[in-house]
Amino acid sequence: MAQFGASTLVEQRPPREVNCRLVHWFEPILLAVSCPGRKKNAMEKTLAMRALEGKRIPYEVLTYPDDLRDAEEIALLLDLPAAEVFKTLVVLPPEPGKKPLLVMIPADTQLDLKKLAAAVGAKKLKMATHHEAETLTGLQVGGISAVALLNKGFAVYIDRSSGGRDRSSGGRDRICVSAGKRGLQLRLAAADLIKLTNARPVDVATREAA
Repeated sequence: MAQFGASTLVEQRPPREVNCRLVHWFEPILLAVSCPGRKKNAMEKTLAMRALEGKRIPYEVLTYPDDLRDAEEIALLLDLPAAEVFKTLVVLPPEPGKKPLLVMIPADTQLDLKKLAAAVGAKKLKMATHHEAETLTGLQVGGISAVALLNKGFAVYIDRSSGGRDRSSGGRDRICVSAGKRGLQLRLAAADLIKLTNARPVDVATREAA
């Protein structure tokens, strides 16, 4: 991969076609977004994108209709395995006055609150409602992202299936998370995501039996 710098020529690769076009970000060049029925526009950078660029972390932006909220549907639309698209859930803090927990798990899984409680040393944990999640993070449900909430005091966790620091779990090299805005996903190396957000890998995701 090309190294980025102020005077470095940046390599561009052709975008991959899905229902919406996959937009490649290679600093400092931003390609236009093209989705069916939408005009081509330069994409406005989100806080999450700026955070990645500030750390020179390569990433891609994937677009989808911003009225979609279900992570599995988003993965299907983007032609990606659901296990590679991570949703960020907000869990209320175990003690009053503390920041909530941000937990990233694959789109096709559910959060096991008992496992999470055991991992953080709490007796019991409770999921935040949509209203609580938006109030606590300042982001809309469907656009909540740990990358957009850096240095805000949130305790961040990620299911160990992401890989990153533990390849023995069958983790993947690259995963997708919200860009901090509905309709945008970021695809980046799991290891980079974990390092940037200081996320703690834990075994907390479960899949319902077929």
